[in-house]
Amino acid sequence: MENTPDFELERKTAHPVCGIDEVGRGPWAGPVTAAAVILDPANIPAGLNDSKKLTAARREALYAEIMATATVCIASASVQEIDQINILQATFLAMKRAVEGLKITPKFALIDGNKIPPGLPCKAQAVVKGDARSLSIAAASIVAKVTRDRLMCDLSATFPGYGWETNMGYGTKAHQEGLAKLGVTPHHRVSFKPIHKMLC
Repeated sequence: MENTPDFELERKTAHPVCGIDEVGRGPWAGPVTAAAVILDPANIPAGLNDSKKLTAARREALYAEIMATATVCIASASVQEIDQINILQATFLAMKRAVEGLKITPKFALIDGNKIPPGLPCKAQAVVKGDARSLSIAAASIVAKVTRDRLMCDLSATFPGYGWETNMGYGTKAHQEGLAKLGVTPHHRVSFKPIHKMLC
């Protein structure tokens, strides 16, 4: 049977506890987006799971429920920041901004992955495959994914021809064809090899 996230990790830590996840480390275009979520233990939306295991419609519905019941902050690091400090540091920056932007300062953070961003305002634990283990991280993964997907759809209206409304900036065939035909936009990550190659 497939594992679904639960609240066990949260129960073992100091409260309030937030889950943190990011989306957009791999794409060739657009920002990296992180979300920090403090769930209300008495009002957790049903069906929270790793955002990649949910349909777009289910993610949208859960996003609305999370925003209505939890304490949430969403933050990004821009393409310019990604190019200046590299994608890992930019991911850490987005996560730190998300935690610092919460209306309630958490006492503990559960972070998806195997690394803890430096400079967080609370203690933290990295949780490998955390979006499949922790409800708070699963909620953060949904919020971050829906937010970034919406942004890439908006950007695709301004910069059509790259397929961002479906590939979300990842290096798909449609994206590669768009680059070959239309060139590089201000939303492309010039430090990423395929884009760097085109410019040099």
